[in-house]
Amino acid sequence: MSKEELNPSNARLLRIKAEEQLKVKQGTAENPSSDMDVKRLLHELQVHQIELEMQNEELRQANETAEAALKKYTMLYDFAPMGYFTLNADGKICDLNFTGAEILRDKRFALVNSNFKLFIAEESTAEFNIFFNKVYSGNTKESCHVKLGYENLSLAFVYMEGIVTGDDRKCLLSVVDLSGFRK
Repeated sequence: MSKEELNPSNARLLRIKAEEQLKVKQGTAENPSSDMDVKRLLHELQVHQIELEMQNEELRQANETAEAALKKYTMLYDFAPMGYFTLNADGKICDLNFTGAEILRDKRFALVNSNFKLFIAEESTAEFNIFFNKVYSGNTKESCHVKLGYENLSLAFVYMEGIVTGDDRKCLLSVVDLSGFRK
């Protein structure tokens, strides 16, 4: 059966398929019965059971597909070789991946709800603020080079790209550590 045939929104087609499967299960011979209501009720229950089994199979397949997509997303996001951050309009870190936490030299859970701007080195603050304002004022991807650091501790020279998406107006920020490439 095709996915279209198993679409639960197409209840009539599902019922026809279930009745066909019931006929196969029962065989072609009809059992004589004196009480037609009981026979019809039994038929309805059996058809409904097969409909539910077919819907359950489709749900199981959809669940497997969703689990595979989640595993792929986790690999792509959490273990990417660049830092990914989701920031709100105030610069608060809403989410980040493991590489992002590594760049900021802290644990991932400790960085959530921290303000990303606190990790911008003093000499890069103006450039970052211009970048961040452009990201939120436009609908295009913006980029910049800044130095990360805090309390006189230099963390990294990075290249950032950011864009604001969705109704919640969150900034998706990718950060690449360039420290190993600078002289």
